[in-house]
Amino acid sequence: MEGLRRGVGSGSAMVLVVLLCFVLVMVPEVSATRFIVGGGSKGWTSNVNYTIWAQDKHFYNGDWLFFVYDRNQMNVLEVNQTDYVSCNADHPLHNWTTGAGRDVVPLNVTRHYYFISGNGFCYGGVKIAVKVENPPPPPSASPLKSKSSALTPAYRSQFVLPAVFAIGAMWDALVRFC
Repeated sequence: MEGLRRGVGSGSAMVLVVLLCFVLVMVPEVSATRFIVGGGSKGWTSNVNYTIWAQDKHFYNGDWLFFVYDRNQMNVLEVNQTDYVSCNADHPLHNWTTGAGRDVVPLNVTRHYYFISGNGFCYGGVKIAVKVENPPPPPSASPLKSKSSALTPAYRSQFVLPAVFAIGAMWDALVRFC
């Protein structure tokens, strides 16, 4: 009786594992990007035009800005648009400076973000404005052109990996009980 109870419990655990695998396979991939501000070799420093650097990039909700700079001279201050234009560092919305010279700012709200470096560096161009948007929706599936009853290879591939997991789970259950 005790062995039967153990077998039922492990079978339930196996079903849970199989269901978890199905969920992981079926959930669409979500990825965030970590942008090194100014690029890998330059970072957050003077003599870089951050407007040009940011103009060809799309910043999405969930991305990060990674500021790399000389911690003895610069800092990272989030300000409003007015203080961004005038390089006013007196009343920042948030001071992202941690003291290590490697600060990560999460872009987790869809809005405009404005960052400057205080200590006069903003006047030398050490400032950046980014617009954060929601990620674009996934592309819609194209309609099937043929009316054949056979599944197309792309549609069929969605079932291969879950089927392999299901067969493996059944095989494992069969081996354990026999």
